[in-house]
Amino acid sequence: MRAAERTSQVEVAHELRAGAVERIKTTLGAYVGLTKPRVIELLLVTTIPAMLLAQRGSASLPLPMPILVLTTLFGGMLAAASANTLNCVADADIDQIMKRTARRPLALHTVPTRHALIFGLAMGVASFLWFWATTNLFAGVLAVATILFYVLVYTLVLKRRTAQNVVWGGAAGCMPVVIGWAAVTGTVQWPAAVMFAIIFFWTPPHTWALAMRYKEDYEAAGVPMLPVIATAQEVTRKILTFSWAMVAASLLLLPATGWLYAVVAAASGVWFLVMAHRLHAATCAGELTKPLKLFHLSNTYLMLLFVGIAVDSVFSLPTLF
Repeated sequence: MRAAERTSQVEVAHELRAGAVERIKTTLGAYVGLTKPRVIELLLVTTIPAMLLAQRGSASLPLPMPILVLTTLFGGMLAAASANTLNCVADADIDQIMKRTARRPLALHTVPTRHALIFGLAMGVASFLWFWATTNLFAGVLAVATILFYVLVYTLVLKRRTAQNVVWGGAAGCMPVVIGWAAVTGTVQWPAAVMFAIIFFWTPPHTWALAMRYKEDYEAAGVPMLPVIATAQEVTRKILTFSWAMVAASLLLLPATGWLYAVVAAASGVWFLVMAHRLHAATCAGELTKPLKLFHLSNTYLMLLFVGIAVDSVFSLPTLF
């Protein structure tokens, strides 16, 4: 009997340890989920090319120091994680209503709201201190300004009040290129402004294509995304307008880049415009559309464009003008 009791006790202990490990994994996964890792990846993809372009042509050092790139990426990750977590805190009520966001940590109550708020604020402070210590104060100030704009202006003011929410609120997503440039140079110059403009005009087509697919979600949550308050034809027409502005902005970067970027910008731009025109034409014809195709294409477009900037800058190809 004693042997059986000891065996039973060991099994119970194993089960308790396994349960504790599982709870820790679940909690850690929930905190990671608050930061929206996929969004962070997209933001960081634009940071490195901006840093490479900022360093391009330097006689003393053709490429930024690897340690500077790593520290900037880490600081940017902290800033984006902070903004995304605080966004989850502010949007916890509507995240429970929308099917697309119903499995977020706060919607599932896997993390207490107070803990999420402290976590988000702590990462914001950490990002500022990290940038200040490892890059420069200007980059740190830009990071804090980005967090504040995303949370206070976009999430708390624009998102639930106007269909222009992603137009102006999207400016927060443009800031990684400016922060990357500032980390290298300590300033903001015209190529950084052009890259900002590219992402600024890219954001509405990217977001509206997604919102067209999840129109009912936004409508149920009371979020006035453009597809909720406008006809599909009007939405795709505005997607076209911003798409043309985006491609035009990408060409403004030609004086600072070489032929490789020119080819990538032209080819990917034509590809995007063709797909945007097809979506608009299908919508006007009353055909069944798949706006998520344009949403996924927008991610590919932005990646190709900024990879073109990066490769062109690494090889310092002769500029066209």
